[in-house]
Amino acid sequence: MTLAITYSRAQVGINAPCVTVESHLSNGLPSLTLVGLPETAVREAKDRVRSAIINSQFEFPARRITLNLAPADLPKEGGRFDLAIALGVLASSGQIPAEPLKEIECLGELALSGHIRPVRGVLSAALSARDAGRALFVPQENAEEACLATGLIVYAVDHLLEVAAHFSGQAVLEPYQSKGLLRQVEPYPDLADVQGQIAAKRALLIAASGGHNLLFTGPPGTGKTLLASRLPGILPMLIEQEALEVAAIYSIADIKPLTHWPQRPFRAPHHTSSAAALVGGGSKPQPGEVTLAHQGVLFLDEFTEFDRRVLEVLREPLESHEIMVARAREKVLFPAKFQLIAAMNPCPCGYLGDTTKTCRCTPEQVQRYRGKLSGPLLDRIDLHITVGRESLTLSANNGNQLTSAEAAKQVAEARDIQQKRQGCPNAYLDIATLQQVCQLSKEDQQWFEQAGEKLGLSLRALHRCLKVARTLADMQGEKAVKRSHLAEVFHYRPSS
Repeated sequence: MTLAITYSRAQVGINAPCVTVESHLSNGLPSLTLVGLPETAVREAKDRVRSAIINSQFEFPARRITLNLAPADLPKEGGRFDLAIALGVLASSGQIPAEPLKEIECLGELALSGHIRPVRGVLSAALSARDAGRALFVPQENAEEACLATGLIVYAVDHLLEVAAHFSGQAVLEPYQSKGLLRQVEPYPDLADVQGQIAAKRALLIAASGGHNLLFTGPPGTGKTLLASRLPGILPMLIEQEALEVAAIYSIADIKPLTHWPQRPFRAPHHTSSAAALVGGGSKPQPGEVTLAHQGVLFLDEFTEFDRRVLEVLREPLESHEIMVARAREKVLFPAKFQLIAAMNPCPCGYLGDTTKTCRCTPEQVQRYRGKLSGPLLDRIDLHITVGRESLTLSANNGNQLTSAEAAKQVAEARDIQQKRQGCPNAYLDIATLQQVCQLSKEDQQWFEQAGEKLGLSLRALHRCLKVARTLADMQGEKAVKRSHLAEVFHYRPSS
């Protein structure tokens, strides 16, 4: 047979479209032509494949070889197609049977010796292969990751000879038996370590209970970063579907295979980060910090020190929970359902309103400093809280402090109420559902609208206030939003 077909998977964002590898032998001078929009690493596959086949004691066909990676308009990159190409060449030259190759997909980069090296993005490919109803051949190091796609038949291989012997019937491989990824949950720092800050801890609890964005403002050394780092420890554990989403993202972003079951991400990029680093980019679009924080927390310390143009790119993902990275040849959609926690000083010197030090900034400097944050961006942050300075006591009694375990229990109860009622945290409610679950009395609605008008809030900000009020009611186990909940919300909203 001079034509053989094998299947593999490309990588486009977090998706893995199918790539059909067609191998054809014909008469003519010995040559190998690779078509189908291959990038440099894919074009170099012909040299890796040739050496791997020869060093595996097979014959490399001395004929005209044409390899087509279909669809032709999909860019192909990386060494993930090496194994599929090698099997196609062996099948088209009659050295292994071609018929069984139609029922499987394969991923793997070939060494010159024929050894199969691990690749990134295996989990996305495994999920797509399962949906297509095919088995998947992967490098040994990627086998546990591929087995996260339950119901998929996975074969773990180390060498091209193993795969060829399997299809030739000489040494049939058994499907890989997963031992399960290690559920390695690193302990988060405890909330009880933060001294005092009752109001700030209350705001943190509200943010965790409803999935709301939060901004801490206060002098340096008051515990803003400490508080933010405690948020992941009081959030509910990831459910399986959420964990798979996180694992798929990190499988694409990290060249190392997954070694443990993921937990909620906590990303804290430096304030010198570029817009591309924050939302993703590059000639071949890669996920940015907002995607790496998917289903977790994005913490931006020194909020006003970020470039204003960098911060403005957060506006769309904060609303839509996804980010579209557009390039001339392609558009890639990345998920970005994260919880934003930001921290900033009240002025350039940091001591405006501090009881221990005098602020040296002029009103113009303070206005210019705060003007780095646009109104539309601040509008999307549900909770604004001022963190004051606590008394200097090194031997603080933590016996009466709220621990992360106690806070996590309260958060889990509130999230459970929201999940049963609407299937998502309150922060993600759309307008129609918000009106259904937050029905106010005529008097309370009129009071709420008048208060928002006096504070100069936009309609979007008023809707976000209503979501926070719904969260406060859930934390107290109340079915209806009351006036007390609405009143507390305005403590977390600065007037315009």
